[in-house]
This record gives sequence, structure tokens and C-alpha cells, in this order.
Amino acid sequence: MKKIIVLGSCNTDMVIQAAHLPVPGETIIGGEFMMTPGGKGANQAVAASRLGGNVTFITKIGNDIFGRQSLRLYQDENINTDYVFLDTNNPSGVALITVDNNAENSIVVASGANKTLSKDEVEKCRNEIENADILLMQLEIPLETVEYAAEMANKAGVKIILNPAPASILPDSLFKNIDVIIPNITEAELISGVRVNNWESAKVAADIISQKGVDTVIITLGSLGALLKVDGVCYEFPVEEKVKAVDTTAAGDTFCGALSVALSEDMSFANAIRFANKAAGICVTKMGAQISIPYRKDVVSF
Repeated sequence: MKKIIVLGSCNTDMVIQAAHLPVPGETIIGGEFMMTPGGKGANQAVAASRLGGNVTFITKIGNDIFGRQSLRLYQDENINTDYVFLDTNNPSGVALITVDNNAENSIVVASGANKTLSKDEVEKCRNEIENADILLMQLEIPLETVEYAAEMANKAGVKIILNPAPASILPDSLFKNIDVIIPNITEAELISGVRVNNWESAKVAADIISQKGVDTVIITLGSLGALLKVDGVCYEFPVEEKVKAVDTTAAGDTFCGALSVALSEDMSFANAIRFANKAAGICVTKMGAQISIPYRKDVVSF
């Protein structure tokens, strides 16, 4: 089985439901509260493992109850945790999340140990990374760490997938080491400078992003579906089954994890995106991040 490495963040999510997202200065009496494991890196690692991938997770936790709980959870999810590093000076990452009645969310992250995951620690994983088939990364860890890992993996011929989230300004040098980039609407707008609100504007954004040196661009468009640009051609993949969204927090992470698994199984990009769309569609029907991520048996047509 091909090896997927996820390099990224580990957080504990504290989620409150509310009628609407608060505006500055507003206090809202919310509804249900839940505390669940999260973090973009962890969500993607769990998604990839649950959907059938052979996953190693490189991350950093604090020496606290949140970190210890997270480590046990990854082990229970059949994820290789040999490269989970311990930060004795900073707490584990925490995210405060508000979810409104339309399933939209607002998130503030206290990075904690995530912000100290360094190039030196990536270097300690060199043999593991160079012998992987896919390296999946996001941007909740230091950008210089992402750049270092991308260059290392690219030289070794590893397929590199970047989910550029949260939205950030990226150096041009990074794009040349990326095989597949998966931005959402907000991230695609920031990278391309194009306002994305339909398929046509997404195609314009994908054109600009691909010109930066990325072979394959996949823009996730929420309830619309996903746009693929590969080999100079754009393809639309509308969501095949409409669902009632409850919480979209982990939808993008589920998509990325699912796509990585599909590519590790040598699916075509078309089938990989259909698989990822379906997995993400199941995810949004439940509250919470990792607890909402489906298993392979739930994505019944694949």
C-alpha cells in the first residue's frame, strides 16, 4: 500500500453553535457546546486513514492533556505516530469555533506547539518523507517548515499536495515544488487576485495559479463542487448529491484527505475528485471536525 505522509497541525476544537456569527463588539447567547479533536493537519490525517490510506502524521503537541488525548486518538485511528514531536515549552494548539444556523463557521486558532514545528524536526523525518508516495501539507505550521519539506520531497520524487489554508501570501518558489494545490474560494482569491463566485471566475483563478508553476489546480467551491485544471484544461465537477449542511468545519480537510487516498490508489483525477466530493458531502451533515469525517464504508460507491 502506498504511503501518505501528512505534515501539519494538531488542535483541540472548542465549538459553539449560534444563530449567527457575532460581529465586532457583539455578545451572543449560543447553544450547544462541544470539545473535539481538530487541526487541519490532524483532520486530513484522520480522513486519509479512515478512507483507506496508509498514513504517517508529522506534527507537534504540547505536554498537556490535549496533546496526550490527541496522540491516543491518532493511534486509535491506525495512524503512524512515530514522528509526533513534543513541545515542553508551549501548550497544544486550540481552536475556538462558532457555527451558525447556515453551517458557516468562524474560527480563531491559538497555534501553541504547532508554531514551533521546525525545519530541524522535518530533517529528522527525512528518510520517512523521501520514501513516501504522497506528502500532504497545509499552512497551520510555519511556512518555512512547509517550504523545507516541499523542497525535500520534490527532490525525492514524492507527489506533493498543498492545501493553502488558512489563506496566506505564498512565495513563488513554493509553487514550483508543488504537484497539486487545493485552495478553497477564499484561498484561490488571495493567490490569484481574482474574485471567485462561479465556475467561470474559478477557471480564471485556476489559470493564474497554474502559471505560478503548479501542475494541477483543484479549487473547492463549497456546495457547487470542485474545479480541476490539469494539462492546461479545466473540468467542472458539480456535487452529485445535495445534502443539508450542518457544519462545514472539516469539509475541506476531508476533501484533501480523500483526494490523497484516491491518488494513492491510482484513481484518475476525475474519479479522485468525485470520491473527495462525496466524502466531504457526508462530513458536512454532522457537527464537529474529526467526529464528522466518514469511513470508507460510508462512501459506498467507491
